[in-house]
Amino acid sequence: MMGSAFASGLRGAGILLHISSLPSPWGIGDFGPSALAWIDRLAAAGLGWWQFLPLGPPGRGNSPYEPFSTFALNELFISPDWLIEDGLLRADAVTVRAFNSQTVDFETVGEFKLRLLAQAHDNSRSSAPGNLRTEFDTFCQAEAHWLNDYALFRALRERHNTADYWDWPDELRYRVPSALARAKVEVADNVERFRFTQFLLNRQQRRLHEYARQKQVRLIGDVPFLVASNSADVWAHPELFLLNAEGLPTVVAGVPPDYFSADGQLWGNPLYDWGVQRSAGYSWWTDRIRGVMAQSDAVRLDHFRGFVAAWQIPAGAITARIGEWRPGPGADFFRAAGARLGPLPVIAEDLGFITADVAALRDQFHFPGMSVLQFAFDGDPHNPLLPENYATQIVAYTATHDNNTSRGWYESLPEEERNYLWRYLGRPAGSPEDVAWDLIQLAWESRAIVAMAPLQDVLNVGAEARMNWPGHALGNWGWRATDEQISSAALQRLGELTVRTGRAIVY
Repeated sequence: MMGSAFASGLRGAGILLHISSLPSPWGIGDFGPSALAWIDRLAAAGLGWWQFLPLGPPGRGNSPYEPFSTFALNELFISPDWLIEDGLLRADAVTVRAFNSQTVDFETVGEFKLRLLAQAHDNSRSSAPGNLRTEFDTFCQAEAHWLNDYALFRALRERHNTADYWDWPDELRYRVPSALARAKVEVADNVERFRFTQFLLNRQQRRLHEYARQKQVRLIGDVPFLVASNSADVWAHPELFLLNAEGLPTVVAGVPPDYFSADGQLWGNPLYDWGVQRSAGYSWWTDRIRGVMAQSDAVRLDHFRGFVAAWQIPAGAITARIGEWRPGPGADFFRAAGARLGPLPVIAEDLGFITADVAALRDQFHFPGMSVLQFAFDGDPHNPLLPENYATQIVAYTATHDNNTSRGWYESLPEEERNYLWRYLGRPAGSPEDVAWDLIQLAWESRAIVAMAPLQDVLNVGAEARMNWPGHALGNWGWRATDEQISSAALQRLGELTVRTGRAIVY
């Protein structure tokens, strides 16, 4: 059954913008005042949806789609302002540094935020309000199913100079009970610090979510299909993954050659042992979805086709060209998830190589799919991504985090495709400055249940503002909007379009 977030059938609109891209004085967007101010701007424009990327601690290349915990939140999203408000930091002890306002320096920001969190933890032992300690104890009990393993993983990782867990001593690598018991005592203070950090992050994110509800802005969270090999999840639950006797992947994930890469994409993440997952009632996976449902009002399921079949590549391969499709759990998984979680407010990320069985699974459970306008103009009038060919239950995007900005996309198009675009729009060729807003208008005027655009397209910025380049390991995820951009007239213009197309929040 379709989740309650879409059950009303009301047309809506929103913006795709990761937390990290918000302006703030702390080098990166966070869960604090800058996010609340952003929600105010969305609400003022009548935009009822805000979509962000996964909130977990990012793995290689700072990718949020390769978290080293599927349940934890990213420490960089902590709001120093709210730590001060809670009495965990003194305002005069927090120095605002001259951070880059247009891109995230992950290493510098990480050192800064981790130092603040360590101070907050130390101060909590003497100055935290009593209700904060009570809330912390309640949080630890409710989240023990992942929190204890995660905190121990982080503490041991720190103790071993951030080495991959398979480079730890064998007794820790293979989780020998007596060794784990000793380690818990030896690193107890750090375990407590990591648990307290997650409590603070969850507390701040809940505050953000509640504020969004008050403003009638609904949040779209994101569940990565995969996790990092070097993650608390794989270390704590190796039985859930296709690993060899040494705990290393036998096959790894990716996709075959596609629009983004002639060699395919070699992600390198471990794949799931769906037989073991099934025998456990898919409890680990449904706990993942439950966690994101608690943080948001709808859930984008990344790489939805992986639930039908995932591209498995032999471990050690240097490209994704050699591989095979490995069956996923299909409808059995979503029946089990629905039984445990109730109606699933899911958006199926059904992009890429989509076969009839993937579409059938999506439609069986009435999940809206995704349509990206940048993929629509190949000259085929039957292309399902053209607005006139949309199914009603679709979320239409001008672009996603994996695409170039629409202006950058147009500037890179061959002349033939540019000409087709203008013919489709029914007017003479325009300039690159027109294209992003032409696509926004197409999405907003379509019959899609929700129309979305990355903030970069609303701001009409070029390729320099691209968030991610699939297949490129470095240089991604750092783009930030400035205060001036957030305050520009572009949001007012989008608000006017949102009202005109009947997509505005109804108060």
